[in-house]
Amino acid sequence: MDSIFQGLGQAVRLIFTLDPDLYEIIAMSLRVTLSAVAIASLIGLPLGAWLAVNRFRHRRATIAVLNALMGLPPVVVGLFVYLLLSRSGPFGVLGLLFTPTAMIIAQVIIITPLIASIAHQAIRDLWAEYHDLLISMNATRGQRIRSLLWDGRRALLTAMLAGFGRAIGEVGAIMIVGGSIEHSTRVLTTAIALETSKGNLEFALGLGVVLIALAVAVNLLIHTLSGTERAPAW
Repeated sequence: MDSIFQGLGQAVRLIFTLDPDLYEIIAMSLRVTLSAVAIASLIGLPLGAWLAVNRFRHRRATIAVLNALMGLPPVVVGLFVYLLLSRSGPFGVLGLLFTPTAMIIAQVIIITPLIASIAHQAIRDLWAEYHDLLISMNATRGQRIRSLLWDGRRALLTAMLAGFGRAIGEVGAIMIVGGSIEHSTRVLTTAIALETSKGNLEFALGLGVVLIALAVAVNLLIHTLSGTERAPAW
């Protein structure tokens, strides 16, 4: 119990003393995670809507595979990206291994199926509601998808927040492809793992408190700006 309170005290001290190393790690965590969420959303949201609107052969199998990919083991994704970006890999010439870009690529692969699957479920319900209306308006396939994405934007925000939650807490894949290099690729999760392995449990716990506070703060900020939980006017 004492170590928990010491960890909380360590977190408060790190935040309010404006510890430069801590804020550098926080900035890198947000840079990698928000970039990955943005890219994954650009891929996953239209993909989920497309699957909801279109009927084609093997559609159910495609959706089943997409849902299965939600549980991709991060370390396997990290290994796959590592092999692609290593010197002997097909993209080794780009020199992306152990850079923030490699970490973003790994996180995009991890969270895109999650965002796409949640988006598909949300858009499927909307499509059932608006199907007849959009068909009667002779809306093109692209117009249908855009309309559904816009009308379901609040539900889709949940998909993006789910992706953010998984990405901000990811450690296995980004440890493999990023290497947790100080002043370069170290983020909160890899810093916690490193400090724990060194036996610096109080500092690791402090970083953990900061990580949780950061995740909650970002979620509250997005909900506030979007008005997701705003009470209806009567």
